Amino acid sequence: MSKSAVALIFVGLFLAGGVISFWKQKLPKGVIAVLAIGAVMCLGAGVMRI
Repeated sequence: MSKSAVALIFVGLFLAGGVISFWKQKLPKGVIAVLAIGAVMCLGAGVMRI
């Protein structure tokens, strides 16, 4: 597993945690959606690099 794959997966999980946190704080849905899209893209890129 390359370092870039690990980094992308780590960032994706970090952003996913932010999505959960923002959801609990009841922030605007647009902010949550953009953060969720970023998390999915990072996780997807990390998995594809494995």
